[in-house]
Amino acid sequence: MTADTLHRRLESLDAHPALLTGIQRGIEREGLRTDGTGQLAMTPHAASLGSALTHPRITTDYSEALLELITGVHGTTDALFDELGTTHRYVQQNLGTELLWAHSMPASLPGEAQIPIAWYGTSHSGMLKHVYRRGLAERYGKIMQCIAGLHYNFSLPEAFWDTLGYPGDTPRARRSSAYIALIRNFSRYSWLLMYLFGASPAASACFLEGRPHHLQRLDRDTWFLPHATSLRMSDLGYQNEAQSRLKPCYNDLDTFIARLREAVTEPWPAYEAIGTHRDGEWIQLNTHILQIENEYYSAIRPKQTAARGERPLTALSERGIQYIEVRCLDLDPYEPFGIGATTSHFLDAFLLYCALLDSPHCGPAGFCQTSADNFKTVVEAGRRPGLMLERNGEAIVLTDWGHQLLDGILLCARHLDAANGGTRHADAVAQQRAKIDRVDLTPSARVLNDLQQRGISLHQHALELSRRHADTLRAQPLPAGLDAQYRAMALTSLDAQVELERTDTGTFDEYVARYERALPGATTSAS
Repeated sequence: MTADTLHRRLESLDAHPALLTGIQRGIEREGLRTDGTGQLAMTPHAASLGSALTHPRITTDYSEALLELITGVHGTTDALFDELGTTHRYVQQNLGTELLWAHSMPASLPGEAQIPIAWYGTSHSGMLKHVYRRGLAERYGKIMQCIAGLHYNFSLPEAFWDTLGYPGDTPRARRSSAYIALIRNFSRYSWLLMYLFGASPAASACFLEGRPHHLQRLDRDTWFLPHATSLRMSDLGYQNEAQSRLKPCYNDLDTFIARLREAVTEPWPAYEAIGTHRDGEWIQLNTHILQIENEYYSAIRPKQTAARGERPLTALSERGIQYIEVRCLDLDPYEPFGIGATTSHFLDAFLLYCALLDSPHCGPAGFCQTSADNFKTVVEAGRRPGLMLERNGEAIVLTDWGHQLLDGILLCARHLDAANGGTRHADAVAQQRAKIDRVDLTPSARVLNDLQQRGISLHQHALELSRRHADTLRAQPLPAGLDAQYRAMALTSLDAQVELERTDTGTFDEYVARYERALPGATTSAS
């Protein structure tokens, strides 16, 4: 039974507590740049922030205005947040009067045509990233490129899988099958994360303009759902018909890779109608269901670090899963970094729980529709009193299931505290349990309460928080040595971009063709 597996593995950890000090984590925080009034910033990526193509810590996501701040990999939450804070301070202090938008849902947007697509220079790799984003604009619209989120990367040490007896003939096989099992459990229980941390129950009118939706009007500028937790993760988010048809397999890595490989090689009629060129310019990389693997928008991804020019699926196929990336987290609008340390402590305990539990396969298809339905229900109505979810074919009240999950997560948190010292993981679980008992403590409820009690729009709410966070970050200047280090990093990245542009050979068309062929099983690799 699942509980038996959890307790057996926890007992094994009692004899090997050092395994829990080897957990690695990292954060990727997206944040929309706006001007001082909350209008989308139309300025290019600042030179003082370096090259968005080659900087290891500061880049852009889909839009030129959508910054992405990336930490390195850290063995402690303290080190993780030290770096995350330093990068935030450097960025804000180099944005002039511009702000990092506090909410996941976008600021006031111009017309679709005016939203700038991210630019990475003229190297082949830079143009690949840019054309890919042009394709996203064609497929989903540019407004979708202005939604921001936070990704949490997590890995356990190699010895963890060996010592605790996970199945597999080789270390790589054990690691990959164990991470896939973790992903299956995450899919079953990730609705809990949306209840606890969802922070986007409302959207601005400009985001919804011209789009069908079932939201209710809060004021002239704001629409909402009364019990929603995360509209960002609902059908209003990064979805379309082609995406909705994709059903990944989480029973084994080989089938997962095969399904995604099919999606990045199979044409889609609507995209064939668009074509790859318009007026002699590239507008999308291809006409397949997915242009590249990363276009598949999922709540969690198996990851392996890929070399420049290497396809993510090739990296996974050749070296197995290295870590997992949690992608369903909204920005916490009340935190200057978009996430607080307490959330990190809880996520470590939650993900450890998913790793230690028994994880039955999801049936022949490798995809659990019930789990997807539970997730969707909580995203749109998670705070509804008495909300029922489905577990093992039976209805269960969300709060009852939530408490049961937290009981198991608490056991993992206590083991993490025993290994690392202190009570921060158990305290983090206690804070989340309070949200189960008091729905008004959830971020989504706090946002709606602020809007309704103060009679302000979502835009006003986000602008106030963005200004407050900017003031906090500006008031903490970096020490001269650290500031110099970040400036040197920016200059090095700019030089690296220039060098890529100088040394590229062949045409961009040839580069795209090589990249298309650089998939698992192909005989030609991208260079």
